[in-house]
Amino acid sequence: MPVQSILEGRKGEKSREVRAYDLGQRRLMDGDLTRRSIAFMERQVKAKKPFFALASLTQPHMPTLPNPRFAGKTGHGDWADMLAEMDGNVGQMLDAVDRLGIRDNTIVIFASDNGAEFIKPWDGWSGPWRGSYFTAWEGGIRVPFMIRWPGTIPAARVSDEIVHGADLFPTLARVTGARLPDDRPIDGVDQSRFFMGKADKSAREGVVIWVDNRLQAVKWRNYKLHFYQQDTMVSPAARLSVPLVVDLYMNPQEDENKRDMAAGWATRPMLKMIGAFEASVKKYPLIPMGTPDPYQPAPQPATKP
Repeated sequence: MPVQSILEGRKGEKSREVRAYDLGQRRLMDGDLTRRSIAFMERQVKAKKPFFALASLTQPHMPTLPNPRFAGKTGHGDWADMLAEMDGNVGQMLDAVDRLGIRDNTIVIFASDNGAEFIKPWDGWSGPWRGSYFTAWEGGIRVPFMIRWPGTIPAARVSDEIVHGADLFPTLARVTGARLPDDRPIDGVDQSRFFMGKADKSAREGVVIWVDNRLQAVKWRNYKLHFYQQDTMVSPAARLSVPLVVDLYMNPQEDENKRDMAAGWATRPMLKMIGAFEASVKKYPLIPMGTPDPYQPAPQPATKP
């Protein structure tokens, strides 16, 4: 296969190749992303324009190779050096926010889109949770999430409430005064009151969990309902003849040998969540792969009063 390229693009223009994406550039990429993110913030502040910067650092996706400036820095191998690099890159961006004098009116979010990698020697660690990337186990779906907005979001608050990445869209729309489209269902929910400490509970109680094109599990509060057995991203997904119900307080490892029949009552709210989701899909079919962006949903038939 030909070597892939790092691309640069602007809206309305054709993307151009910057350089080959090889192992050497793999080590340099996050440093480049950090510099470009800071330069973008500097330009926007100088122009007195508000901005949204999505700095998608590539670490810790495989291969977890640190920048040469960090190689050997920790004395604990590439993985630890890569984490030190990531901390350094995030620190540079936070320092830039402070230096530009916009700390108090800038929302900063640090999060991930999935759990630890599975493939050695770049596999991560999910703490006490079972599973890794591309599974429905807690180790595949639980990720760090930190948010800072001085004077508005309480500092040092810790919560185990459920928040989904899709919730950021309606939440940021609310706090910035943007209008959500009303011609399609929105998967996320507004979490602004929860983030700001005006509500103790999250605005959602659970999530439906897809892996590949399968509704693989559903989570409600501290309960999970698994429909498939899949231990790793390369394992076949085996449909369970009897779905696995888990109380994560009692069985945080989601051990199928510790089935808790007393948790069976929790299947009712979870199946209700699935029913609501399937009803929305019936009304608004899933968007096919390759659909042009921006997406325009088909007009809905008028309903009788």
